[in-house]
Amino acid sequence: MSTAMERTLMRDQAISEFLDALADRVPAPGGGASAALHAAQAGALLAMVARYSDGPKYAEHAESIQRILRAAEDLRAKALQLAEDDASAFGAVADAYKLPKDSDEAKQARSAAIAAALVDAAKPPAEIIDVAGQIVDLAEQLLPVGNRNVVTDIAAATEAARAAATTARVNVEINLGGIKDELTRKALTERADVTDEIARRAELVTARVREEIAK
Repeated sequence: MSTAMERTLMRDQAISEFLDALADRVPAPGGGASAALHAAQAGALLAMVARYSDGPKYAEHAESIQRILRAAEDLRAKALQLAEDDASAFGAVADAYKLPKDSDEAKQARSAAIAAALVDAAKPPAEIIDVAGQIVDLAEQLLPVGNRNVVTDIAAATEAARAAATTARVNVEINLGGIKDELTRKALTERADVTDEIARRAELVTARVREEIAK
């Protein structure tokens, strides 16, 4: 695949350009890239709240807030890279399925290529789940000390992280069927299995925010 859209990094596209590519009949970008961008938005929202949580009023927690800010920005950058990685990996899967199967030898080579490509395709969404979990960690830390005027954006961040994790999980699971190595399947399954806990913790953060703004 080599369209002009795909040669442009997603981070360099206008939102409308990315959505046009997402809506197009092409293998990538797809759900995995969308999950990564959910995570990137979550990181950006936390960074924004951290930047609003400065000045004398927040001096007691300044060191923690700055640490959260740096971590949120790092996770935002990582998530953007994972969007690219996911699109590339899924493209490799599509290419593997196009390999010839006109002989027993070709069929074996094609099957091996598909299996390897599926392993690689499962890795970015598994990492996105990890990133989403770390973002929820940061949200839990920022909520008690952050600027109350932008507290709803902490909830927005955790909801975006939850969407990232749950979306990424199905993108891990769809690849598991074609992965033959049991140790690899087990490791990927375990990484995906933390999603429910991430979602539970995200829901608790949102509930705490709603309680805060209802006072």
